[in-house]
This record gives sequence, C-alpha cells and structure tokens, in this order.
Amino acid sequence: MAPEPANQPGGKFERDLRQVLERRPAPPSLKGKILERSRRRNTERIHRRVLFFERLAACFVLAAVLGGAFLWRRIAEQRKGEQARAQVFTALRIAGHALSAMNAQLAEREQDTK
Repeated sequence: MAPEPANQPGGKFERDLRQVLERRPAPPSLKGKILERSRRRNTERIHRRVLFFERLAACFVLAAVLGGAFLWRRIAEQRKGEQARAQVFTALRIAGHALSAMNAQLAEREQDTK
C-alpha cells in the first residue's frame, strides 16, 4: 500500500489535524489540581504579604525602641547637666556668703584697728 499524500483530502495530515483538534473531556483530576494550585498560590501570596507586614512592624518597633532609648539617654544627660548646674550655683551662693562674711569680718577688724 502506498503512503497517502499529505495535501490530499482525507490524507494523513488532515487526519492528524482532526485528532489534535478533536475535543476531549478533561481528566477528572484536572479541576482539583487547578483549584489546589490556585489555593496554594493564594496561600503563598498571603503568607508573603503577612511576612512583609510583620517585618515592617518589627522595623517600626525597633525604630521606636531605638528612638525612645536615645530620647531617654538625652533626657537623663540633660537632667544630670541641670543638677550639676544647680550644684555649681549652690556652691557659688555658699562661696558668696562666705566671702561676704569674710569681708564683714575684715571690715570689723579694720574698724577695730583704727
């Protein structure tokens, strides 16, 4: 038997084309596989989004903690500076009173010696 020419009506090419284009029912497991893949993608997408927001929240918390620590240290240093300033002024007042008392005593001695 001789091979059929590919371009003749009813030839092998047309038969193959008809077989390829023929509608076949999908396997019963295909719908489940597609739905499972879609669920998995959605779950992965949600997981990535949640992970992103968790990391973002962690960055905000870290920034707030570092900022709070910096502010606390600055306030503590400022309080120490204010305390030191108050102590210096107290020491100056005491020294001023002592000098005034000393000047008063010296003035009394000068008047007594005259």
